[in-house]
Amino acid sequence: MHIPMQVDYGVRALVDLAANGGEGPVRATDISKRQGIPEPYLVQVLHSLRKRGLTTTQRGPLGGHSLALEPSEISMGMVMEYLGGTQTIVGCLDEQGHCTQSSACGQRSVWLEVEMAMQAVLNSKSIADLLERDRLTELPKENGAELAVRP
Repeated sequence: MHIPMQVDYGVRALVDLAANGGEGPVRATDISKRQGIPEPYLVQVLHSLRKRGLTTTQRGPLGGHSLALEPSEISMGMVMEYLGGTQTIVGCLDEQGHCTQSSACGQRSVWLEVEMAMQAVLNSKSIADLLERDRLTELPKENGAELAVRP
C-alpha cells in the first residue's frame, strides 16, 4: 500500500503539535524545521487539517497552529481519510463494475480483508499513541554514549 506524502506530513505535523503545543500555538516554520517538511507544502497540509477540524490557527506575531482535539481523539485513520482520500489497495475494491472478474474472483475477498485490517490498525492508533512511541524510542544519552532503545 502506498501512503500519500500528504498523509505522512500530516501525521508528523500533528505529532509535533501534540509534543510542542503545550505553551501555545506552534509556528509552521518550527514544525517544518523539526520535521524536515518543506514549509510551503506543510502550510497546505495544515490548512487542510484546519478545514477538517483537527487543528486551529491563530494569526499574528504570537500566532501559529494548535490541535483542535485531544491527541487521543485523532486517529491515523482520520488523517488518512481526510488527507489521503479514499484510495484502495487494488482497483477492484473501488467498485465492482471496475473489474470484469469481481463477481468470481477469489483474490477480491483477500484484498478486502487486507484493506479492513489496515483500516482497523489505522483507526486504533492515535496521535497520542504515536507521541508515546516517539518518547519511548528516543535514545537517551549518558556521557555521549547511546543506551538501549526500547520498542
